[in-house]
Amino acid sequence: MVDKRTHAAAPVIETASDFQATFNVSRETLDRLICYEALLQRWQKAVNLVSPKTLGSVWMRHFADSAQLLRLAPGRKTWLDIGSGAGFPGLIIAILATEQPGVTVQLMESDTRKCAFLRDVARQTSTPVEIHNGRVESAASQLKVGKVDVVTARALAPLGKLLGLAAPYLDTDTLGLFPKGRDAVQEVETAAQVWRFRCELVESLSDHDGRIAVITDFAGKLEG
Repeated sequence: MVDKRTHAAAPVIETASDFQATFNVSRETLDRLICYEALLQRWQKAVNLVSPKTLGSVWMRHFADSAQLLRLAPGRKTWLDIGSGAGFPGLIIAILATEQPGVTVQLMESDTRKCAFLRDVARQTSTPVEIHNGRVESAASQLKVGKVDVVTARALAPLGKLLGLAAPYLDTDTLGLFPKGRDAVQEVETAAQVWRFRCELVESLSDHDGRIAVITDFAGKLEG
C-alpha cells in the first residue's frame, strides 16, 4: 500500500547559514558540517565520493537531503545506514544526532577508501559513529550490527533490490527511510510484487522530483 505525504514549499539551502536556519542546529553542529564540506572537497580530488556536478550545491544536494530524514523518525534511537559511500545520509544523521542524547548511528560501506574518508570526517568533527567496512549482505556484517530502529540508504539500488539487501535488518517494528527519485511510485509498485510492506512517499525538501520511501510493517517476501 502506498500513501503520499506532502511538505510545505521547499526552502532554498545554498549556504551553511541557510542550513542552520532550516534545521535549527547549534553553532557547534554547524561547525562540524562546515568541516565535513571542506573534507569532502579535499578528498574528492583523490577519491570519487560524489558526482562532481553536485560539489557546488553540497548543502542542499547532500546535507539537507540527508538531514530531512531525521524528522521522519522521532524517538528512534538506533540507526543503520547501508552503502554509506561519502556518508549520505548516515554521517549527516550522526552529526545532527550529537544534539540528541541516546541516538547511535552505524555506517556500512564495502569500499575501503570511502571508509577511510568516513573515519577522517568522524575524527575531525568529533562525531561518535560506528563504521563497518563490509558488505551489507554478509552474515558477519549482520552479526556486528544487531537490531536497529531505522535503516537508511541513498542511491544504492532500486527499492525491490534494496529491500532484499536491507531485509536482515528490517522487521515489522523497523523504519526504512529510502530517498528516491522521480520513479519512486514505479519502484514501490515493483517492490510490492515481491515484498510485504507498507510505504508512504514523502516529498523531498531537497529535490522537487524526489520522494522519500518511508517503509513500515516489513514482513519479508510474499509467499508463492
